[in-house]
Amino acid sequence: MELEGFSERLMRYLDHVEYRRVETSEDLEAIEQLRYKAYKAANVLPVAVPSMIDDADFDPHAFVFGIYYFEELVSTIRLHHVTPQHTLSQSAGVFPDVMEAYLDAGLTLIDPARFAVDPDVAGEMPVLPYITLRPSIVAAAYFKADRVLQHVRPHHAAFYKRVFYAETVVDRRMTEIYGLELTLMATNTHTTGDKLLRRYPFFDSGVHERRLMFGRQDMRSAFDPLTILPSARLVANGKISGAIAGLDY
Repeated sequence: MELEGFSERLMRYLDHVEYRRVETSEDLEAIEQLRYKAYKAANVLPVAVPSMIDDADFDPHAFVFGIYYFEELVSTIRLHHVTPQHTLSQSAGVFPDVMEAYLDAGLTLIDPARFAVDPDVAGEMPVLPYITLRPSIVAAAYFKADRVLQHVRPHHAAFYKRVFYAETVVDRRMTEIYGLELTLMATNTHTTGDKLLRRYPFFDSGVHERRLMFGRQDMRSAFDPLTILPSARLVANGKISGAIAGLDY
């Protein structure tokens, strides 16, 4: 029997995943608890920070997601859509010179932050980082962003280089808030988007999913988190169109 390929294995996990975009204080309570649990387990809790929820979570260009597997919260991530007109980002706190250079050049960026995986689940689901980071690629297509950034601990850089074709922008820089070094990396969506989606089709998405993830939903209740089902398998099976080179990235 032929062994199941990695992409299909991850797609199989994705079949049982829901992304929930949360925007209210009540919904963010579970996100804060998960962030604290994950950061404490990794010994990277921010220094002298009273809460794992901050003003940036409520920024109009911020998108906070809870990732649910079989309806259980297993991970979370926050994305910022950074533009020359809206410059708030997590990376700017550590790499202000680089961010200023990007924005002065007119580039638009997706800046993921607050990546947290439940340590009780991580060992059983080694694919969870891929699933958690998937919204950053969906966001790049929705916003037609020029770069997806990754500010990560240096020993994680190889993962982002291998999976996201990320290039190292700043090798190492000490951070005051965490008391550790971070590396800044960037994926050029224009030069790597096509091969990224071909190699990892579970990162692809249909137009409807992109709109649900990143459009502002005026028609739904402001008190309900928006639940989004991944559309990657529909794209892979030819049921819907995915992101298009030259149009979406």
